[in-house]
Amino acid sequence: MADFEAIEYSVENGVAWVTLNRPERLNCFNLQMRAEIKGVWRSLRHDDDVRAIVLTGAGDRAFCTGIDRDEAVGDADQDAAARVSDYVHFDDVGEDLCPKANDLWKPIVAAVNGMAAGGAFYMLGECDIIIAAEHATFFDPHVTYGMVASYETVHMGFRLPLGELLRMQLLGAHERMSAQRAHQIGLVSEVCPKEELLDRARWIAETIAERPAKSIQGTVYAAWATTEYPRSRALEQGKLFLAQAHDVQNMLEGQRFFSSGKRVEWKKR
Repeated sequence: MADFEAIEYSVENGVAWVTLNRPERLNCFNLQMRAEIKGVWRSLRHDDDVRAIVLTGAGDRAFCTGIDRDEAVGDADQDAAARVSDYVHFDDVGEDLCPKANDLWKPIVAAVNGMAAGGAFYMLGECDIIIAAEHATFFDPHVTYGMVASYETVHMGFRLPLGELLRMQLLGAHERMSAQRAHQIGLVSEVCPKEELLDRARWIAETIAERPAKSIQGTVYAAWATTEYPRSRALEQGKLFLAQAHDVQNMLEGQRFFSSGKRVEWKKR
């Protein structure tokens, strides 16, 4: 991996750690961050040493607060402002930020460590497991500032009940969803003290990374197929997922482990 300016990147125990690193700007994304994230997603597809990923933000104030408006639609950048108003040629930032849009099917654990707002939902919408610190909040200020919450609403629409989705999107900056409420409705799978957030993310990601890569990635693909296809087609696709990810040696090793009488040490959530 090359040197980065807007993110931090490291690999440990089969897990890539991707940290949005603009804490002075509440980790909002600019063109530099978009390019770096896209480069990481594309590169990780071919890095066999990485079997799971943790995505988080620097500091404890924000995971990500969306687009850097000073760069994107400021008075000094009329070209960028024009792009926003031209729906035919609009450049969807999700093509840079979204892991699945970049054909990355390795599991991603998002550790939300503060505000997750607006454009943060591009990334959260395509992460596989989301956990949050107790002080984390979720909101989308688009409509408050005269903007349509479009892509963000679509991404969250696959994760939130319709009433909760509309409430968050239509109230804009006037209300923030707590981590506790996000857990109640299934947006996040776990809430923990902020001091424990990265340790919890590490345990989840490293535990996943210990399993055979083909088995994990095939399972991720099958899970996401349920959001893309009708049930009957998803079931039909199941045979393809099995064929592509099937590995006889992995299955034999799994059977030997089971037959040995050994069992994994499990945690109750």
